[in-house]
Amino acid sequence: FGCFLAPEAKVEASAAENSPSRVPQRKPGERSSVLYPAGQFFFEYLVVVSLKKTSDGRYEPRITYQFPKRENLLKGQKEEEERLLQAIPLFCFPDGNNWAPVTEFTSETFSFVLTNVDGSRKIGYCRRLLPSGRGVRLPEVFCIISCLGCFGLFSKILDEVEKRRQISMAVIYPFMQGLRESPFPAPGKSVTIKSFIPESGTELILLTRPVDAHLEHVEFQALLQRLSPHLILHIFASAVLERRLIFLAEELSVLSQCIHAVAALLYPFTWAHTYIPVVPECLLDTVCCPTPFMVGIQMRHLERVLDQPMEEALIVDLCEGKILRAVGDEEEILPIKLQNEMLTSLNRHNNNNNIHTSEQVNTLVSEAFVQFFVRMVGHYPSHIKWSKNGSGTFQERAFCKAITSKTNRKFVKKFVKTNMFALFIEEAEKSRIPQEGKR
Repeated sequence: FGCFLAPEAKVEASAAENSPSRVPQRKPGERSSVLYPAGQFFFEYLVVVSLKKTSDGRYEPRITYQFPKRENLLKGQKEEEERLLQAIPLFCFPDGNNWAPVTEFTSETFSFVLTNVDGSRKIGYCRRLLPSGRGVRLPEVFCIISCLGCFGLFSKILDEVEKRRQISMAVIYPFMQGLRESPFPAPGKSVTIKSFIPESGTELILLTRPVDAHLEHVEFQALLQRLSPHLILHIFASAVLERRLIFLAEELSVLSQCIHAVAALLYPFTWAHTYIPVVPECLLDTVCCPTPFMVGIQMRHLERVLDQPMEEALIVDLCEGKILRAVGDEEEILPIKLQNEMLTSLNRHNNNNNIHTSEQVNTLVSEAFVQFFVRMVGHYPSHIKWSKNGSGTFQERAFCKAITSKTNRKFVKKFVKTNMFALFIEEAEKSRIPQEGKR
């Protein structure tokens, strides 16, 4: 996971390596909305990050507005807020300081993840846009910080923010205040925000959550548009064994969408290692990390990345839809029979013209990968030995032995050694109550 950054803006190893032990591990990475009850705040902060000229003529991103201002914070809360507010500008302008005023700029939407040392996560939803006006101007970023993972919903909120920005900054704040006072809806439910706009009158904005909450932060279509099903399976195989993965693209939106999608393929397991959908330029040495990571880097930094003294990693070019560097055994990790079934399934979704909505694509793709885990490890409940006090102990050897197929057993013996499986089983051992998402 990305980290709350220390003032010197370095990723702390302890934060990167810490698994989010307080988060129910059976949940998928980056779909944190399902961890929270409906009815809590939509967001913690809205911040505006602008580019300010430094004495050497370069531009530095700085927070120029924060809503709401929080007062009377305890010392620990204040320190955490300061760390958060120091990290945000880096991730809103991860491309570095080489900016120049422009007359035209296509607005873009992307997201980033910040993880505290205790494993708690916050997501930054960003809209980078050019303020209305004449002459040359610098882009600015509106960033909404939330604990809730729901990319589609927050994209719609950012559409409303951008629409109001073109009128006046003053029109944004009543809308955000109305949003802050509204409860986050349950899956499949809606909330209506009333908002007054000069010359338009009062608008009613309907915000609806998808029925399937565990897929609301995901856009599998973004991945299918850029990579062949064959390559997606290579990436999945690397992720499932918790290797190092680097994704390259120029657009921040492409990087964040595709990496969220890869993490979502692991459902009902969770990627619990370093996870930075868009790596700021000043943190490129993250790729030297010897532990597993999943990171997104802008294509302009490719040479710098390749020059780094890194260990074996899978490097994926999302622009050309190809793998630039691989370990070499990706084809052999997944059992061939199941691999072919998943390929058939992905190809069908790719070619099926009857599937129109992203929700339908999400459901069908997710089901193919969930079925893989069901076939491989779905028998785990019968290998948890329960004591009289209600605690369970997983019988790993018997679990592996129960798999009759040699190729399947070979894969599972590797998979049970991963952190994601250990965390999943740790959660299962705590309670006999059937848990959502498990089969």
